[in-house]
Amino acid sequence: MIPTDFEDVAQQVATGRLARQSIQGLLQEAHDRYRENREGLQAHYIPALGHADPEHFALSMAHVGGSVFEVGDCGHEFSLQSISKMFVFALAVQHLGRDEVRERIGVNNTGLPFNSVMAIELNEGRPMNAMVNAGAIATTELVPGEGPEDKWVAIHRGLSDFAGRELQLDAEVYASESAANERNKALGRLLKSYGRILGDPEAAVDVYTRQCSLRITTRDLAVMGATLADGGVNPVTGVRVLDADTCRDTLAAVAASGLYERSGDWMFEIGIPAKSGVSGGIVAVAPGKGALGAFSPRLDSAGNSVRGQLAVGHLSRTLGLNLFASAPERWSVPER
Repeated sequence: MIPTDFEDVAQQVATGRLARQSIQGLLQEAHDRYRENREGLQAHYIPALGHADPEHFALSMAHVGGSVFEVGDCGHEFSLQSISKMFVFALAVQHLGRDEVRERIGVNNTGLPFNSVMAIELNEGRPMNAMVNAGAIATTELVPGEGPEDKWVAIHRGLSDFAGRELQLDAEVYASESAANERNKALGRLLKSYGRILGDPEAAVDVYTRQCSLRITTRDLAVMGATLADGGVNPVTGVRVLDADTCRDTLAAVAASGLYERSGDWMFEIGIPAKSGVSGGIVAVAPGKGALGAFSPRLDSAGNSVRGQLAVGHLSRTLGLNLFASAPERWSVPER
């Protein structure tokens, strides 16, 4: 489901500064507008996620100036899941450079589901992008470290730097996913057979599972996204996490594939890079302005939060975040 119900919302433009004084009210408006929507289902194929309370709904926005705005169940923690992919991709690009990561992983959309085996086979073992499971598993190997534990330490530290606080592992989610990730293990072994993973594929899958199991809130998501929006500087802590060029490359990759096979529709309708996770989280980034974090566990058939998409779409429209909407140039033809 890509939001299209904007007929009664005033069109805004992406140029210019964000009007911070209106953010809190617009967040509340979006929350009120969609909180009664009960379309979609939780991710029952991961037992711990299937037990989530489907009524939880939270929205946050972090401004590049350091302000954070929140409504709804903002204190509720949930697991990072696939949203971790974009930030681990950024860590890999920062470490190895854009060209090597692009060559080894890729930046093109597969057009297939996030856990597709066929996508690997159709592309001679290349994962195609880091936002699908195969690409994310391969990307964990590109993070600096002598072995899986060193890589996990680097990922944990890096994701915590994005959030501006030390993120904690959700042991229940980690155990639940580890017991239900045979498909990811198969993807790892297939990548190994093509030489895309050089080490132990099950160790790579385990690191990937751990990064997905970190607990976050919508505030964390908004701050993490705003770090990319601010050229790599965490706007709350003031710590530089990445170079600005890495942020640019990361957002480009996310724009192409962040919502899986629905990414083209998302950019056409909403116009900002966004990444979803099957726990119900979404982070959407407006470069130079800030980022939105949304959470609601009910998902559409592609694995994207239904309420989250609707709310982010509404806010993109009302806050003027769409990258492709620009103010008309004010000029006049001189009289002859």
